[in-house]
Amino acid sequence: NQHYIGDVLRQYPAQWQAQELIQALRPMTPRLYSIASSQKAVGNEAHLAVAIASYEHHQSLALGVASGFLAQYQDGETLPVFIEANERFRLPQDDTRDILMIGPGTGVAPFRGFVQERIETQASGKNWLLFGARHAESQFLYQLEWQAALKNGHLHRLDLAFSRDQAERIYVQQRLLESGADVYAWLESGAHVYICGAIEMGKEVQQAFIDIVRIHGSKSLEDATDYIKQLQQSGRFAKDVY
Repeated sequence: NQHYIGDVLRQYPAQWQAQELIQALRPMTPRLYSIASSQKAVGNEAHLAVAIASYEHHQSLALGVASGFLAQYQDGETLPVFIEANERFRLPQDDTRDILMIGPGTGVAPFRGFVQERIETQASGKNWLLFGARHAESQFLYQLEWQAALKNGHLHRLDLAFSRDQAERIYVQQRLLESGADVYAWLESGAHVYICGAIEMGKEVQQAFIDIVRIHGSKSLEDATDYIKQLQQSGRFAKDVY
């Protein structure tokens, strides 16, 4: 649908009272952003990673309603917010468990919080992050923090996929497949998997996990699919996609 409320009102002008117009419209869908911090690390704050959505619309630049609104926020202003709990997307209670985090783009947000939390609680489980974006120079979110965590031993492995920085387009699912033997070994040793980001990416990453289990676990496609389903049912394979 290429027509927005403003387009319709301009094309079919009518004498609206402001309150009448508001009452005739559907309420806006709430925008949900993952919290990109641990309260143990940042205190009375909640950090967000927000990408400004922008696109051409009828030969003019349009901004995403929520991201554009946040981008115009001025220091000192207050904004209405709410918290929606996600009980299925949490760190394992057993902090000796390894975690494998796949979060391209702003999907990396909750994993910044996860790693901060694991540092503060001195968790002994290993942390492996796979991050992807189009360009390393402009879109490597929290680059210095990840590099410091890697150097300090708080992040045990960091795999990167910048899809437009070379002729071949490389995505996080390809990095997973390239490290398939290691991924399968982590799964077999009880690691928890977390995927955050775009819906289509989530589907492709889940398929990559099925292929890894099929290849490195010497299983049929059906058995490999069941393996991943069992991880989901046991709470060891969680997705937060949008």
